Amino acid sequence: MEMDSLPNGNSAAASPPQNTTPAAAGGTTPFPKLTQLTEALKLEHQFLRVPFEHYKKTIRTNHRAVEKEITSVISNVADVSDSENFSKDDAVNHLTSLVSRLQGLKRKLEEGSRTEHLQAQKCRARLNHLESADAENLAEWNNTRVKRILVDYMLRMSYYETAEKLAESSNIQDLVDIEVFQEAKKVIDALQNKEVAPALAWCSDNKSRLKKSKSKFEFQLRLQEFIELVRGENNLRAITYARKYLAPWGATHMKELQRVMATLAFKSNTECTTYKALFEPKQWDFLVDQFKQEFCKLYGMTLEPLLNIYLQAGLSALNTPYPYSVICEYFCWLHL
Repeated sequence: MEMDSLPNGNSAAASPPQNTTPAAAGGTTPFPKLTQLTEALKLEHQFLRVPFEHYKKTIRTNHRAVEKEITSVISNVADVSDSENFSKDDAVNHLTSLVSRLQGLKRKLEEGSRTEHLQAQKCRARLNHLESADAENLAEWNNTRVKRILVDYMLRMSYYETAEKLAESSNIQDLVDIEVFQEAKKVIDALQNKEVAPALAWCSDNKSRLKKSKSKFEFQLRLQEFIELVRGENNLRAITYARKYLAPWGATHMKELQRVMATLAFKSNTECTTYKALFEPKQWDFLVDQFKQEFCKLYGMTLEPLLNIYLQAGLSALNTPYPYSVICEYFCWLHL
């Protein structure tokens, strides 16, 4: 909102007196409730995008599983019909096993459908929450918002149980992303235990999107697996591994690939700084940080916790020409 410039010199005396409106008499602030609400809603991009991305991922996963299973069943049926070596009993047994597979697929589809339905409900709940915001219930809406921000912070800081209890006690389970962060927790815990399999599985599930964003995360995981083989002095396995998993990255990451391959000659106890760094434990910490970045990017999340972002915005406002009362109102608006 624009603020009227102050008159210079004695122009105030020459100006005709202005009527004082009831709003002015009441001390109108630069941030009326409607403006606060409008600005607040502009910051809710992540609030809507995260559950929507999760919903899309579930649909893609279910679709791939169905395609894979149906293709396999059709192929097996074709084999039975084309083969002359199957007796009648063998054919019946084979088809019976295929029927069992299809029944299993049906159960997976029903379970997947329920999951999709719950995630769609979560998207709807968030839309309804945004639509419910108005100037009359702004205080209550902001109170819920602060709780959402706190849950987001706790999840990012790995306080999962506390986040769950706050969400449950505040009845905001559909307004926070506990399931999404629990998915990330499995990968983070594995990397902290020096295991790359869950992270590689995550890369496989999101391969097309990671490729689109030109992510190097899978390559870095493969490099670390290679390093661990060299550390264990399994050089032959390391070479075989490099041919299978690292060679395809050579066209785009040749320098990094050459540097890692040189560890076969330098070994894990080398004192050469260039190669010694590759064997340091902090490489696993780097992978954890890299995964968090890729995960946030995939779901459209901010890299920083929302709490940090809002606090930084509030502290930055302290350097503005607005009066102290306005700054206090800003922090009251955040309920912090």
